[in-house]
Amino acid sequence: MVRKFLHDNSLSLVLVSLFLGFWFAQAWSGFKLHNEEQEDHGKPAMEFTSYLRSGHFWQATGENWESEFLQMGAYVVLTTYLFQRGSAESNDPDKAEELRVKRKTSGASWIYRNSLSVAFLALFAISFAIHAAGGLVEFNEELAEHGKPAASLGEFLGGAEFWFQSFQNWQSEFLAVLSIVVLSIFLRQNGSPESKDVSDSNLKTGG
Repeated sequence: MVRKFLHDNSLSLVLVSLFLGFWFAQAWSGFKLHNEEQEDHGKPAMEFTSYLRSGHFWQATGENWESEFLQMGAYVVLTTYLFQRGSAESNDPDKAEELRVKRKTSGASWIYRNSLSVAFLALFAISFAIHAAGGLVEFNEELAEHGKPAASLGEFLGGAEFWFQSFQNWQSEFLAVLSIVVLSIFLRQNGSPESKDVSDSNLKTGG
């Protein structure tokens, strides 16, 4: 029973393990970096448990989660309506009308039919809020070090700092999506569902 569970869920279990491992590595390295900066400014070092509640940690975490969920949500929606001939990541453009009719005649509720993109939108919104809240705390700590008054959430969101943090991640996520869409036209990975069969032509569309 346990062996079958591990076999049937190995992909998600490995991904969860990698996520938690790298998240801890981010937290620990961020903790060390933050304390180095504290020392440079003549301030006492922070305990690791305190760091996990800090703006420095949650700003970095929310910033990255936000871009990932934006990427995946946009990818799910865009691949519903747009095509790339030859890509393993695209629906077949020759079946566009068939797909349109299928979407229109589905008997399921709107929420269920769009539940995947709705879930990613919700996760993006939560991550955006985490980024904004953590970033505001971190930003105000930097202002205090320079003897400046604290900024409000509106001022922080209206400034360049927050959007620079966001855009530098958003552009890289869409570059990554573009890469797999285009590279899967010409390249193969034997056995992967994200790749066409090695015997398929470059013009074959879909996995």
